[in-house]
Amino acid sequence: MSPIPHTPIRVLIVDDHAIVQQGLIAIINEESDMVVVGQAQNGIEAIALFRQEQPDITFMDLRMPEMGGVEAITRLCAEFNTARIIVLTTYDGDEDIYQGLRAGAKGYLLKDSKPSELRTAIRTVHGGQQYIPPPVGAKLVQRLNNPELTDRELKVLQLVAQGMSNLEISVALTITENTVKSNINRILSKLGAKDRTQATIIALKRGLTRS
Repeated sequence: MSPIPHTPIRVLIVDDHAIVQQGLIAIINEESDMVVVGQAQNGIEAIALFRQEQPDITFMDLRMPEMGGVEAITRLCAEFNTARIIVLTTYDGDEDIYQGLRAGAKGYLLKDSKPSELRTAIRTVHGGQQYIPPPVGAKLVQRLNNPELTDRELKVLQLVAQGMSNLEISVALTITENTVKSNINRILSKLGAKDRTQATIIALKRGLTRS
């Protein structure tokens, strides 16, 4: 009886940087048990390619034009309950980690990971397990232990980070200045920040807002 032919793990890469894509292709294709079957530059392309190729594993960046990783992961996991997606990003803020995994990702890696770790993550997630390195897991626990900001508080925080005054924020969100002040007080308390500047720094570090 002839041996059953070996089927490699089929991998889709979603990243808007060509140099990252080429690096991943080189790392993956030199292994006999895995192969890259497609490349996408944003979430919209990723969904179309996923439907076409039905990959075993998808590497997904978080920040991309047109549609980011979290939205793409959410949509793919809603449409395909077998989707096995690994976030691969430069962002290690606890909010980024939380949002990526909450959307349905099975793993979370940083782009400075060693090639051997990338391959291990592929095989682990393909085998039906999650792949969350200890530093990522520690930040996820930290995020789960932090008081959660409401949608309104997040919007206020993002405008604070842009340097807006209370009056400008009140106009932008069509709320009173007093409401803005009370939101900022709650934000400072939840973030453990002493002022607006420190709140902005913490928000950027955790991935709650963008610079």
